[in-house]
Order: sequence, then C-alpha cells, then structure tokens
Amino acid sequence: MKLAPLNTVQNAHDDSVWTAAWVPATEDSPPLLLTGSLDETVRLWNPEGPEKVQTNTGHCLGVVSVAAHPSGRIAASASIDSFIRVFDVATNNTIATLEAPPSEVWQLQFNPQGTTLAAAGGGSASVKLWDTAEWKLVAALEVPRPEGLKPSEKSGSKKFALSVAWSPDGRQIACGSMDGTISVFDVPRAKFMHHLEGHCMPVRSLVYSSAPLDSRVLFSASDDGHVHVYDAERKNLDYVNVRPLKLGAKCGRVPRRSSNCNGLK
Repeated sequence: MKLAPLNTVQNAHDDSVWTAAWVPATEDSPPLLLTGSLDETVRLWNPEGPEKVQTNTGHCLGVVSVAAHPSGRIAASASIDSFIRVFDVATNNTIATLEAPPSEVWQLQFNPQGTTLAAAGGGSASVKLWDTAEWKLVAALEVPRPEGLKPSEKSGSKKFALSVAWSPDGRQIACGSMDGTISVFDVPRAKFMHHLEGHCMPVRSLVYSSAPLDSRVLFSASDDGHVHVYDAERKNLDYVNVRPLKLGAKCGRVPRRSSNCNGLK
C-alpha cells in the first residue's frame, strides 16, 4: 500500500512538530487535528483546508504529546516542562494543569470511556493514571525492572516509559519502553500481565485495533524502523513489516474508519 499526502502545511509551527492526534467530531465541529511542537505550542487544525483554528499556549518547553478526549470537547498536552495542560477545545480555556516530577510525562492517551487520562511516566518507569472528573492522580502502574537486576543496582534498573495505548474496552493498557519492550497491564486490578518483545530500539508509539473482532491486536512502532503487530493477550508477535521505515515511525487511528495503523512518518 502506498500512502500519499492529501494536504500539506508549510511552517505549521515555528519548530519541529513532535506529536499529532485526531479530535473526534462533535455536534458543532468536524474532526480536527491537534499538533504539538518544540515551539512550546499546541495548534488545532481543520484538515479540510487545512486551516488553523487556534493556538494553545502555556508550556515553557517543547510539547511531546497531545491527546483528545473521546467526546471531542477536551484535549491534553504533555511537555518537557513536566506539566500536562488540559483545555477546552471549543473555547481554548484551561481546565486543569497537572504537575509531575522532571522527565515523567511523555505520551498521553484518554481511555475509551473518557474517565481516565494515562501518561507514560518516562524516568519513573510507570504509567500514571489521572481521574478526569477531578483531575487527581489515582494510580501509577510500575513497569517491572529488567530480569537479572537487583533493586540495589540503580544504574539501568528501570525501564524508561515512552508510549501508552488503551485496549478498546479500557481494561488493559500497554506501555512501550526505551529498551524496546512493551509491558501490558490489567487496569482494574492494577496488575502487570506480561511483556511483549521483538523491538531492539525505543518503542515510540502504540495503538490497539478498533475493529470489534481484533480488539486484542496491538500495533507498535519503534526507532528500529519496524511496525510490529501483536496479539496482546496471547503474547504472540503476528507480523513484522519487512521494509524498515524511517526513524521515529508512528502508528495511530484515522477518524470514522476501522483501519488499524496509519500516519507513518
């Protein structure tokens, strides 16, 4: 399959664009596109133009992740400044500002029910969960240490958590790490289930299939240039793309479609 760009915006930001996410359509708005940049801003676009709708400011360092609530009315951004900013898509007003220790907020994703916001916890080697009703931290799912290391061995004793993805039913969450492994958790029990292996470099992006019959299927994209397809429950690696992709490949969903992986960069 050959992919070709439909629209291109030159100089969309004043610095590199590190992240993008679709905003679901609402009664008042079509599907929109969020982008986050090292220029410290988040911008909202109507992809049909493409036309810039608004710019959200407030971060003091580069934006590394953006995510949209399933309702299409709320969005969140994570920055190297260690803050998560939650804002109203229609008004651009700030709803909440969540603070974390340095280097502990990376990729964000809301669960399908919209009740929880997950963040890959970077150097904390965890997935942090915030309740979206009161925006309080409710859990931190710890990514297990690599096998063979003792707790006293601080150097290399933790996995740097980079990416997260919720299963369609919201009961499982996957976390991609700097060492190339993927950790799968049972969210209701706050329990680590197992690792998925196969990548040899950082796992930058994860997404579960939205197709009802394939809800166990997990796609991963890594700095090793490969996209892997896993059965996340049975721990099977079902497919590896043969031709390596560019460094920093990313996978995600297209609005109003059941396709599983797109937007490869």
